[in-house]
Amino acid sequence: MERYKEIENGVVPSVCSLDCPDQCGLLIHKKDGKIVKIEGDPNHHITKGNICNKVRNMGERIYDEKRLNTPLKRIGTKGKGEFVPITWKEAIEIISTKWKKLIAEDGAESILPYSFYGNMGNINAEGMDRRFFHRLGSSQIDRTICSVAGSTGYKYTMGGSYGTDPEEMTETKLFILWGINAVSTNMHQMMIAQKARKNGAKIVVIDAHKNQTGRMADWFIPIIPGTDGLLALGIMHILFKEEWVNKNFLEKYTVGYRELEEHVKQYKPDMVSTITGVPVEHIYELARMYGDITPSMIRIGNGLQHHDNGGMIVRTIACLPALTGQWLVKGGGALKSNSAFLAHNTTALQRPDLLKNQTRVINMNQLGQALLEINKPVRSLFVYGSNPAVVAPESTKVREGLARNDLFTVVHDLFLTETAMYADIILPATSAFENIDFYTSYWHQYIHLHEPVIKAYGESKSNTEVFRLLAEAMEFDEPAFKDSDEELINQALTNPTNRYLEHVTYDELKKTHFIKAKKTNHLLDNLRTPSGKIELYSRQMEEDGHPGLPTYNPIQPESRYPFLFIPGPNHNFLNSTFSNNEKHIKLEKSPKLFLNVKDARELGIKDGDNVRIWNDRGECELAASVGELVLPGVVVSQGLWSDVAGEKHLVNKLTPDRVADMGGGATFFSGRVDVAAVKA
Repeated sequence: MERYKEIENGVVPSVCSLDCPDQCGLLIHKKDGKIVKIEGDPNHHITKGNICNKVRNMGERIYDEKRLNTPLKRIGTKGKGEFVPITWKEAIEIISTKWKKLIAEDGAESILPYSFYGNMGNINAEGMDRRFFHRLGSSQIDRTICSVAGSTGYKYTMGGSYGTDPEEMTETKLFILWGINAVSTNMHQMMIAQKARKNGAKIVVIDAHKNQTGRMADWFIPIIPGTDGLLALGIMHILFKEEWVNKNFLEKYTVGYRELEEHVKQYKPDMVSTITGVPVEHIYELARMYGDITPSMIRIGNGLQHHDNGGMIVRTIACLPALTGQWLVKGGGALKSNSAFLAHNTTALQRPDLLKNQTRVINMNQLGQALLEINKPVRSLFVYGSNPAVVAPESTKVREGLARNDLFTVVHDLFLTETAMYADIILPATSAFENIDFYTSYWHQYIHLHEPVIKAYGESKSNTEVFRLLAEAMEFDEPAFKDSDEELINQALTNPTNRYLEHVTYDELKKTHFIKAKKTNHLLDNLRTPSGKIELYSRQMEEDGHPGLPTYNPIQPESRYPFLFIPGPNHNFLNSTFSNNEKHIKLEKSPKLFLNVKDARELGIKDGDNVRIWNDRGECELAASVGELVLPGVVVSQGLWSDVAGEKHLVNKLTPDRVADMGGGATFFSGRVDVAAVKA
């Protein structure tokens, strides 16, 4: 573990820790023990030396003068940022003493962890922390803010997160990038598509915003948000009607295709066009293109599932490759996630057996409700790997909850984030470059080992270190809390249920740094649906309270407000990460609201005007970007901008905290707003 950390000068291997599907191989240049340059590893088989600006400039974040280097204790009003340094011993004693008192008075359920994947390392994101809170018997957090709705929908169709291998996409002749700004969020997917285009491939982008990806497409198809599943059903209608389907494939590898054929007769192109905003002739052209060109691959984006109907949208799109038999063609199929190929032993790592009694589970999308509205109030919150004051929906509620004087909040982070401003105790966190961990991509099929490349910054500690200290202070004597980081990795990699990783060991990863999942037969021979086939009709869905066939259900109406609002990602931040770093702010420039020229004219808004965006949940102010990049009736923002200095840029004040149709997922993109120019 020490070998790279102790190299003072030279180049050492690494891997990107960001919550991004690409998970790039890196080379870290060091001088006098510090990082002086970060570049891509040209020997990585999928990322091949190309990296984004976010990680290229990560060194400035690691050595930012604002980075925390000692534990802090609040001395002023919550939210004002008034703290004094304390020792780790004092911090752990304050936390453990408070928790023991709360457990005696209100029970362990009065304590709630809140975390996500600010660091994608598996043992730091879901290892010793899960063991600790299981053993504590605290309320459990349902980590559903990102991909669960779409993953649930996709699983109903395909049995799990299995998709097209990116390394086979050199053969692909039609890329449909559906609801994904790949240039900003999956750059190597776009690079593969562009390379294939030189050999005749076509790139079609379907999205609510003509972002960088849409502008680079051969054909951009704008769509009304939340209607993507209906467009997929309209495509199915045409494929069946005009006999573009592969009936031999449907007979052998699917269940329910006859029922589906009858079902989609109702989704006539005229009706689909009226609701989706896609012209009838474009629906026919897209369907015929998809039926004719092979191999074709649909890259299903993250944005689609952030609707009230997000699970069904993804479930519906996931049916399309089966209709044309694309799963049997190299470079064909679909890709929502490939994480199932790299599934590790979460039971061994997280130890749910340590939770002796069933406790309540709180959906992380409804943190504001949990802090303000539930009968048995949360009395203590421990936040790590996340910044809920910015990233959680209905952030006004969240901040009201964080401001409660009777809420004891601990934040473990690298910076004094918006959430940390409300903390009672702040603990300095190591960066991923300072930790040992293993990483599993959810796009490509490589697993990585990362060894620390620099020493811990100041007095910062990793998640695993912190939870070992807390376990000791809480007098937990189970051996599970004595396991080293290396032992945690070994336990996680021992997963007899995943044959794709049976050749992967900690020792082999130490030698090679990354290893690809092994496939011993065709994906279709091992589907984990109840039938073992692609389920165009799903009995399981009916048992779970959903329609068994792909069905269009509109998003919930918020009819008081005229504009559908999509708060998408930007190019130089990742959620709130980097939004407080000067280099990345300069790269991104400023927050904008994109609106159609027709709407702007009616509202008297000119390009560059400051505009107020509001609904019942809150309001914010952004600069107007007027043009044809969105349809009339739709407005789009990009990025989660820091508001520590009091800026009015917090778009999650506007987003709903209701949950999606499947998995309890987020509905960030199903809100509505009104817009007006800010008077000078």
